[in-house]
Amino acid sequence: MASKTWNVGVIGYGFSAKIFHIPFINALPDYKLYAIVQRTPKPDDDAEKDWPGVKSYRSTEELVKDEGVDVVIVTTAPDSHVALTKLALEAGKHVVVEKPFTPTHQEADELIALAKKQNKLLTVYQNRRWDSDFVTASQLIKSGSLGRVVEYETHFDRHRPEVPANSTSWKTKTIPAGGAIYDLGTHLLDQAYHLFGKPDKVTAFIGTQRENNTTGFEDSFTVLLHYAKGPLVTAKAAVVSPEENQLRFWIRGDKGSYKKFHLDVQEDQLKEGLGPGNKGYAEESTDKYGVLTTIKDGKPVAQTYPTVQPPTYTEYYRVFARALAGQGEVPVNPEDSSAVIRIIELAKESSKQGKTLDV
Repeated sequence: MASKTWNVGVIGYGFSAKIFHIPFINALPDYKLYAIVQRTPKPDDDAEKDWPGVKSYRSTEELVKDEGVDVVIVTTAPDSHVALTKLALEAGKHVVVEKPFTPTHQEADELIALAKKQNKLLTVYQNRRWDSDFVTASQLIKSGSLGRVVEYETHFDRHRPEVPANSTSWKTKTIPAGGAIYDLGTHLLDQAYHLFGKPDKVTAFIGTQRENNTTGFEDSFTVLLHYAKGPLVTAKAAVVSPEENQLRFWIRGDKGSYKKFHLDVQEDQLKEGLGPGNKGYAEESTDKYGVLTTIKDGKPVAQTYPTVQPPTYTEYYRVFARALAGQGEVPVNPEDSSAVIRIIELAKESSKQGKTLDV
């Protein structure tokens, strides 16, 4: 018997849908791009024109009434995630939610409970677990190449000292689940949680580095995760960082360290139209490789360490297809994503109080 092809309905037709979801849905035979919700099409931005034959809806309510839809992907701003995910689950659809999952961990837990009640799959799009740099760092840690890891430093820094002009993105607005800690922080903290589990304490500094930030949104953060039996994790995003090469990872253990500059190349390639199936996709150039330092004869010796070829973001949807077929777990456990939102809540409270808080 041939495996089922899952009809996918995408809610929202912005950057996330076009760059991070539709290319990977179309790359796998397990899925069919079936419908798109676009509230206000424009002459130069119209899902119906871009995808002839794909159903077009103006509201989520219309989409979830379509019995042909099996899977719903929520790609809208995070303050709408709870309501839209609830609509889809109550209509009997499996759901993928863009990060950040929800504004609060209580809302996340409510959605998880609803998915279980409806007997539907729910997962969160933490695609950066499949970044080449993170896959490389994870392999070094898990293989024991670094020994006992005592510090894990993870960055998403950029030099953008001016507030983006005429930005309509939720990322520059003061909305629930807005700001850098919910945007970039969700990625960095999810990766740390995926590696090390729940921390014991959180210390954080969240605010704005821009001088003329009239909107008040929080554009930067430093979060410390304390593990009683593990490393000190530093997760950091800055918008004032005038560096030619931005630091991505610095991981130190008692047998070695790994230092990596530059971000994973997939997002930039996707923006340029290079995607899954194209030659060179997800391949990092040798000049961007990290450095592995190990102890030999009592002295540190550094060598270039090749970045691994990652399974790419396609793997997220490949794993999800197996889960839909009853052959494994979802690619990202929603309970993990709820735990990350809880860490973010504690980080915000820690920054507000100026205290280290127990998890």
